[in-house]
Parts: sequence; C-alpha cells; structure tokens
Amino acid sequence: MLSMHKVRGHLKTINQHKAKVTQLCFRCHLYKQGILHDLSKYTWTELKTGFTYFQGFRSPIDAQKEDIGYSLSWLHHKGRNKHHWEYWLDNGPNGVHPVKMPVNYVIEMFCDRVAASMIYQKDQYTNHSALDYYMQGRNRIMIHPDTDRLILFLLQYLANHGLDDTIDFIVHRVRKEGYSILEDKTGSSSKQN
Repeated sequence: MLSMHKVRGHLKTINQHKAKVTQLCFRCHLYKQGILHDLSKYTWTELKTGFTYFQGFRSPIDAQKEDIGYSLSWLHHKGRNKHHWEYWLDNGPNGVHPVKMPVNYVIEMFCDRVAASMIYQKDQYTNHSALDYYMQGRNRIMIHPDTDRLILFLLQYLANHGLDDTIDFIVHRVRKEGYSILEDKTGSSSKQN
C-alpha cells in the first residue's frame, strides 16, 4: 500500500529537481532540453518506484536496487533520457562499448548532477558536491573517455570557480568549442562530434 507521505514527498522532490534542471538548462541556453528534461519520471513505471522507495535524501532507484537487485524504473529512465551516459552504450562486434555523447547532452548531464546535489543535499550543498558524487562512482561506469573528461572538467570547474562562472564558461566556450575545449587544458586532440 502506498503512503501519502511518500507520494507527496516523491512528487515534491521530482518537481523541485525538474524545475532546478530546467532553470540551469535555460541559463546554459538549452531551452528545449530544459523543458523536456526527465519527463519520463512522470510515467507510472517510474512514479511507482518513487512512491514505493521514497526516502527524501537519495534516489528511490538506489533503494529499489538494494531491495530487489535491479530497478525497472532505472532501465526505463536511462533508455529515454540522453543526458545519462548509460543511454550511450551500444552493442557491437566486440561487445558493449560507450559512445561519445554530444556536447549538449553532457551539459544537460552537468545540470542534472548539480540540481540533484542541490535537491538531495539541501543546506549541505557546496560547489564541490556534484564532483564528489561523480568521483564516488567514476571507477564503476562505462563512459566514453572523452565524455568522462568533459563532464569531469565541468564539475571541477564548478568546484573551483562556482556556478555562475561555470555557466558563463559553458555558454561562451563549451557550447561553441565542444570537446575541443579540453585541448586547452589537457593537450589532447579530442574533437567535437
């Protein structure tokens, strides 16, 4: 049986998250992505998990995975939202491999991670929070090396320069130069898709 406390709590959390990501995407000039961000969270497949496993301090998906070993909600979500690195896994002759994400989705991933940190951490949020969270799981993910370097660069930039300067940098440099922005910092020859 669903608890009204969990239903209200989950709806409040996803609405706050969606509003914050939309705001950040708009600031990064990603208007369509801001509007469409995470709409799949309002489907019954994903709402049911949220209503059942809501805790208020972390994603219900993590609680569902701990409880039953997987999350149908997550499988549904990652297959419909291009700002998740998991969306960009493909199966080829040599098995599953990561595909480099288009820059606009890496920027949306940045907005998503920052907003999630703000919503779940509340008063404990700092400009280092999203980077810390990314680093906790970085050794367990299958992300394209260039995508990893770009999201890591953006999260480190946030930790060192703050949100306003990072968004300014995204708008004036990253959206225009894409992956080539990494050449200035790392000496690599990675190019934008």
